[in-house]
Amino acid sequence: MAKILYLTDLYYPAKGRNYYEEDLFIAGRLKEHFDVALCHPKNAEAFEQSADLILFRNTGSVLGYPDVYAAFLDRVEKLHLRTFNTFTSKADMRGKDYLTELSALGYPVIPTVDRLDACPELPDVQRYVIKPKNGADSIGLEFLTKAQLMTRTDIGNAYLIQPAVDFVYEVSFYFINDCFAYAMYAPDPAKRWALTEYQPTDADLEFARRFIAWNTIRHGIQRVDACRTADGRLLLVELEDLNPYLSLLQTAPQTQERFLRDLIAALEHAL
Repeated sequence: MAKILYLTDLYYPAKGRNYYEEDLFIAGRLKEHFDVALCHPKNAEAFEQSADLILFRNTGSVLGYPDVYAAFLDRVEKLHLRTFNTFTSKADMRGKDYLTELSALGYPVIPTVDRLDACPELPDVQRYVIKPKNGADSIGLEFLTKAQLMTRTDIGNAYLIQPAVDFVYEVSFYFINDCFAYAMYAPDPAKRWALTEYQPTDADLEFARRFIAWNTIRHGIQRVDACRTADGRLLLVELEDLNPYLSLLQTAPQTQERFLRDLIAALEHAL
């Protein structure tokens, strides 16, 4: 059987999520079709050459090991390591700059700039959000009034600036390669990870697929995170294409089975 090196952090303390449960569930099913070894990215180098495919999953924020991650990316390129996801993206895998790019191009995203002198391009609102470009899991996120924002001399080009959007709910669309798998949403905006399955409309899927088509992932899992505004629009929050948590154990059994079947087929195709 083909050998898969499954990169994960079973001890990562994610608020509202148990990474280890999802990864043990997925890895357990993959072992019926592949030889699977679980490993933290910090220890991956010793095993990469013996693997046919490296599956990058719930590894936690790479902010916790930036040098290790940078060295891993260097080996992927120089040694032509086969990975899933492929490291060819334009989205979260490369930082958050893509949100300013998509905003400038007129995509349906939360309006985003990365300089104080560009703030007039944003809607004039009571509160703004700043996020580090290399952030994850809401690390470094702050809500500021306009007056507070204008006093921040540390923003430079390191933060994104967005209006604080009042939204009805958040919804996530999950894809394997470019194929839609399922959607989940949080009915209560205050409980981001209290998710239930969501039945998307054709317009919803058209919205999500637009970002999948824009990105350049050949093989992998992507999560399109969006918010539904009070006027009914969907706006992109982020395109997570590095190690998206799947909330798979919160889906119906038939959804889990379909997802695993499609994931196994995608891994076999990548091999």
